[in-house]
Amino acid sequence: MQGPDIFKTGLLNGKTALVTGGASGIGRGIAACLARAGADVIIASRRQELCEAYARELAETYGVRTLGIGLDVRKSKAIDSAFDEAAAKMGRLDVLVNNAAGNFYFPAEQLSDNQWRAVLEIDLYGTFYCSRAAFKHLHEHGGTIVSISMTLHHTGWAGMAPACAAKSGIDAITRTLALEWGRFGIRVNAIAPGPIITEGVKKAFALGGDFEQHKDSVPLGRAGEPEEIGNMVVFMASEAGAWMTGSIVTIDGGESLSPRRAGVAPEALEQLAALMKAQR
Repeated sequence: MQGPDIFKTGLLNGKTALVTGGASGIGRGIAACLARAGADVIIASRRQELCEAYARELAETYGVRTLGIGLDVRKSKAIDSAFDEAAAKMGRLDVLVNNAAGNFYFPAEQLSDNQWRAVLEIDLYGTFYCSRAAFKHLHEHGGTIVSISMTLHHTGWAGMAPACAAKSGIDAITRTLALEWGRFGIRVNAIAPGPIITEGVKKAFALGGDFEQHKDSVPLGRAGEPEEIGNMVVFMASEAGAWMTGSIVTIDGGESLSPRRAGVAPEALEQLAALMKAQR
């Protein structure tokens, strides 16, 4: 987990950051980068035991204060209570990272109402609910909100209609909140990652394939690492990003520019749907 110290030691000393979905995948890398830069870190996701375990690991590794909390980002009242409690225990809140996300790959014509709603509620509603809850703690002293979007919705992605819709909404919320909350000193930005090979992203590639078969779609020739998204979060949360708000920053090794972009082949969706149904 220990990565290179590319920022000044103690860059985020005195700041407290909350990362939703922070115990796994991209969120885990983001939390590590924030802690390495000196921020105290709150790890939040539905599995509280994983959050608590990772919070202890970060505290032991980087010597910062940490807290693990259970949080379902679909439940606005629970979010309000959790943010109040976490801020009280840690003393303040300065940075929110909206990273929690849910997704599955399915043909659009076969999506149920519940499947559609589940992704929208986690990705889009959760981002708004958490941002609104954070506002209460940021509006008096300013702060930073960073939401994790994606590159896929810019061109569409077969099998991911709910996620593409939700991430498009996140981009719109980012720009709108930047306009509304700038007067309070709150900066609101988003990061659109390309292929970061977490368990979730592995499912996005064509059936029977893996990233090695698709890496020629990335001009830099490799997948990204969660910490490479985390480093941008640190930049945005620091004074280096002090005049930056309403931006959607793409970090994808150039993949979104490639004519050979990877993905789930449309003709493979029927097979994918059948496999998912068989696993139920």
